[in-house]
Amino acid sequence: MILIGLSTLIILISVTASGIGLATADRLTEKSLHRLTGIASGLLLSSALLVVLPEGFHMVSRHDGLAYSPLALGTAVASGFVFMLILEGMGLSHAIHEEHHDHQVGHGHGHVHHPKSGLVMTIGLSVHALGDGLAIGAATASGETSISVLVAFGVLVHRVPAALSLGVFSSHEAATRRSIWGGLLLFALATPAGAVSAYFVLDNASVSLVGVVLLFSAGTFIYVTTVDTLPSIHNPETGPRSARVVVASAALFAATLLALNAAGLLAHNEHGVHATQGEVSSGEV
Repeated sequence: MILIGLSTLIILISVTASGIGLATADRLTEKSLHRLTGIASGLLLSSALLVVLPEGFHMVSRHDGLAYSPLALGTAVASGFVFMLILEGMGLSHAIHEEHHDHQVGHGHGHVHHPKSGLVMTIGLSVHALGDGLAIGAATASGETSISVLVAFGVLVHRVPAALSLGVFSSHEAATRRSIWGGLLLFALATPAGAVSAYFVLDNASVSLVGVVLLFSAGTFIYVTTVDTLPSIHNPETGPRSARVVVASAALFAATLLALNAAGLLAHNEHGVHATQGEVSSGEV
């Protein structure tokens, strides 16, 4: 099953990137993490706007119009954005790369700023990772392999800087190695757990409902890219460079999607037809 393969890949990448961050905390610079985050954010933004959103709207489309009102669909997207905002307000932060440490080139670490405990930061990232799993599980439940892979790709590329940052942050915590790795493993398992759970919940759900879940996930993706990129873009010193990196990676992913579509590799099932037929069959029963 494709979900097992994607989940295994996510775990491996998360553990590996976290371990690298933990082992190379003295050598990783803020500039490197900012660049990685910018690239990942551009790819995730393209995934949200060019894959998850269109696919969600496609799945709620029928011959007689939309399965839900345009306002309801817009509310689903907004709800994903607001949900992430509420998590941030509760202290379950997503972005830690801006605050985990101050590097002084050639002089090791400067003063380390820890606004939250390592446990809270790990739980926060893990909760957000569950949201990523929701998107992957919903995409897999749609039966569209290409969409599942593209959504997972967006999550994976964004996972690398987040895992690196968590590893660096964890290296500053006055905790045992065992507890640190326990937290990193929790983060690594969160997305697969969310993906598998969402898949089994949505596997027999209507296509329209799966589409609404994808729209909700698109809202969470858009929030994450906003939180990750705005601090650097608003900084006069890093703003122009950060903006260029985000735009370039987003444009590259968009060009790749156009090429794949032109080659016929992103062909869709007729969700609207299937949804209508499914409802007719249910009605007949």
